[in-house]
Amino acid sequence: MSSPAGKKSVSAVSLVVDAILVLGFFAFLFVLLRSHVPSNNKAMIDLWTALGSACMSGVFWLALQMFRAVLDFQRRGSRG
Repeated sequence: MSSPAGKKSVSAVSLVVDAILVLGFFAFLFVLLRSHVPSNNKAMIDLWTALGSACMSGVFWLALQMFRAVLDFQRRGSRG
């Protein structure tokens, strides 16, 4: 399906903004989840904190993409 009027829904700016938001969310979760890993080994704490943060950051990225798609659809619907 092509987008109406040839407008691209993904631009370089939106990709950079998404990357900054996802990396910031990852860093926030990494700090937050560190105290919730039941281990005394620093390497294991870092590993499981990073894996958990990566998983939740992926879900955040998907939610961000769905939000952008719905917002774009609503804006196009209200125009015409």
